[in-house]
Amino acid sequence: MTAGPAPRIAISGALGRMGRAVAAVAGDTVTARFDRPGAIGDGLVTQAEALDLCDVIIDFTQGEASAALATLVADRGAPALVIGATGLTEAQRADITRAAAKVPVVLSGNFSLGVNILTGLVRQAAGLLAAADYDIEVFEAHHRRKVDAPSGTALMLGEAAAAGRGVSLAEVKRAARDGITGPRTPGEIGFSVLRAGDLIGEHSVIFASDDEVLTLSHSARDRGLFARGAVAAARWVAGRPPGLYDMQDVLGM
Repeated sequence: MTAGPAPRIAISGALGRMGRAVAAVAGDTVTARFDRPGAIGDGLVTQAEALDLCDVIIDFTQGEASAALATLVADRGAPALVIGATGLTEAQRADITRAAAKVPVVLSGNFSLGVNILTGLVRQAAGLLAAADYDIEVFEAHHRRKVDAPSGTALMLGEAAAAGRGVSLAEVKRAARDGITGPRTPGEIGFSVLRAGDLIGEHSVIFASDDEVLTLSHSARDRGLFARGAVAAARWVAGRPPGLYDMQDVLGM
């Protein structure tokens, strides 16, 4: 990952927890901050004003707002986008993908260096450990306020595991178990979720056979971790050609 000149950064969702974390990390490179329509004070500008004041927007809002922002930016042809929203619907993801044909977009379920290394390890392990012998389970835990489940990171890890086995996650995903479920379906990738307290983010991928259990995991200790990754992505994507990128691209992985 190489860092160019610091771009002018706008923060969408500036009043949120991640918006404030990004502002603390980005410092003087933040030239505009905006939140939902009608939000005023605290140095905020309108969305329309922000678009003219930046080279990159970092967006940690929610799917509907992120997709609408991507469509607006695409119509203008600028600025670049870094999107960390999770829980995107297929339609929202399609809107962002269409926008990426006109502006550069970094879209990631997680901006942590460690998580992205974990993603690569999960893909490699899944390719080496046969589905007939090793079951895969993805566990994630977050704070009580998180509204989507499984988390974007958990789904990213599930996609990596499925890719390692050469299958589509949609074909093998098991999102929840409750009641009389019957025996496990061979080759499925299971997900389990915990929501409690102020947990920042815990993710584990378990490969279990009859003889052994391999666990690959990551624990986030500070939200600044994700903010630093998002700012690094903003520096990387500024000036890039249109396209849909992720943190694997940013990190040169």
